[in-house]
Amino acid sequence: MSAELLEIQPRELKFIFELKKQCSCSVRLVNKSNNHVAFKVKTTSPKKYCVRPNTGIVKPKSACDFTVTMQAQKLAPPDMICKDKFLVQCTVVRAGTTDEDINSSMFAKDNGRYIEENKLRVILISPPNSPILSPINGTLKHVPPYEASILKDQVLRQVERFTPRQTDTNDEESKMEKSEVAKPAKNVEYKTTKEVEEPAKTVKYTATQYMEELKFVKDNEEMKSKINELESKLSEAKVTISKLTEERRWTSQERESLRQELALLRTKRDARKVQAGFPFLFVCMVTLIGVIVGYLIRS
Repeated sequence: MSAELLEIQPRELKFIFELKKQCSCSVRLVNKSNNHVAFKVKTTSPKKYCVRPNTGIVKPKSACDFTVTMQAQKLAPPDMICKDKFLVQCTVVRAGTTDEDINSSMFAKDNGRYIEENKLRVILISPPNSPILSPINGTLKHVPPYEASILKDQVLRQVERFTPRQTDTNDEESKMEKSEVAKPAKNVEYKTTKEVEEPAKTVKYTATQYMEELKFVKDNEEMKSKINELESKLSEAKVTISKLTEERRWTSQERESLRQELALLRTKRDARKVQAGFPFLFVCMVTLIGVIVGYLIRS
């Protein structure tokens, strides 16, 4: 196919770079054809950028925008030159295809379908109305105004000195880029943000599972300690119960011996009563007999 499936505006991602701040830029995809075109955005640094949406369908004679957000960076690249690249892949799909139907096999070249690829470079721009930033050991340093003028003159001299050579290199880079569009470099690996988010979810799941296992082990140890404590209390209760049982048995024996002693004492007391009452009865009988005999003698 000679005509481009999607027109990309712009072809360079320009970020207003500030340390420890996020920066974003928007890219528009224009479909001037009569076909439905699916696109997919990849980058060489998926952990550094967030692309929303990174896949989609562009209907005929319409446009679609996606936003690229650079995460907050702690260090600036040397000389404010960023080597990150983005790859926009697009292919023709049938009408009625939705965003959910897009998968990696659509952009595989093995099935013989036409895949158009466009590379986008990343350019970092200093904030407007800010002092000149000088990169020192990967960080940016604010340069005083009197030093800024000197640096500016030095930069202009170097630009005038190396302008022809730089134009040649730019021509060579443009030729290389055209050839790379026809045949993408094998050494550069592009990934989508979803391909990075899925392993991150796996790592998060693994960490969550590890925390759950730690919690389970901790709960198990606590349960074991409680069981040991209950077993010790149970053994103490058994000892106490055995002591109480022994005391009850001893008390029963004591009560039985006391009951036997009490019965013996009652028997002895009854015998004493019988012995104490027999002489009195005998005296009474003798007295009565004496009275009767006396009465008979008198009469």
